[in-house]
Amino acid sequence: MRIGITLGDCAGIGPEIVDLALKSGLIPPNAEYVVIGRQPKCTPGEPSIETARAAAAALEEAATLARRGELNAVVTAPIHKARMYEAGFKFPGQTEFFAERCGVENFAMCLTGGNITVALVTTHIPLREVAGALKQSEIVRVGLLLADFLRCRSCENPRIAVAGLNPHAGESGKIGREEIEIIAPAIAQLPREIFSGPHSPDTLFHYLAIEKWDAALCMYHDQGLIPLKLHAFYSGVNVTLGLPFPRTSPDHGTAFEIAGKGLARPDSMIAAINLAVELARAKEK
Repeated sequence: MRIGITLGDCAGIGPEIVDLALKSGLIPPNAEYVVIGRQPKCTPGEPSIETARAAAAALEEAATLARRGELNAVVTAPIHKARMYEAGFKFPGQTEFFAERCGVENFAMCLTGGNITVALVTTHIPLREVAGALKQSEIVRVGLLLADFLRCRSCENPRIAVAGLNPHAGESGKIGREEIEIIAPAIAQLPREIFSGPHSPDTLFHYLAIEKWDAALCMYHDQGLIPLKLHAFYSGVNVTLGLPFPRTSPDHGTAFEIAGKGLARPDSMIAAINLAVELARAKEK
């Protein structure tokens, strides 16, 4: 089994955490790990067009190798989006990049750490646009991808809580009608033995953390990521659902402020590698 690992923006902590993870003794020993990408000359903490171009080239190589079947999974270190855009990168993030390169339209962003797993119906859009972007079809689509992900992790009978959008899940329409008009009708189209809700977001994550449910389907980015990072800041993993191969990444950024200072922790990278191996093995079976 071959797992490809990109270095991300080399002015950040990517090269450090990849090296630390590979030397940690905490990743499966019976897999081959292939580090992808060159390290241009750079100063830690100072991203440049060259470091962005190198990061983009590594992503292209990883996608090509995985599509050819020469990699069983891909793990990506963090990139710096602003510099990537300056270098011609045309995607909101690495999730969308891999989906486009694989010709996949049915994909979603999922994050997992500790007892919390979340999938996002909307991702990198302004908060003021979330309500207008919610669609029943999207809630159903991402919900089914999330259920498949849980089954891949040996959760044969997943239990998924669907979050409301508004405080108190709309309070029967008094604080917004998205729950009544969009979210509840979407839940009615999903398997009732798996999905429940819409649940009030302010209590949902407490019960998720104590394992009443296996995952939560969240309506927007911060609704899912704030509780996840509070619960599992150092071990969260980002997973792209729907690709023909597993793709994971640490759930943190480039951390330029600590790059090269020996302060970076590899915990999230270790978790991302372990999950990539787990998913690749499940796919083989």
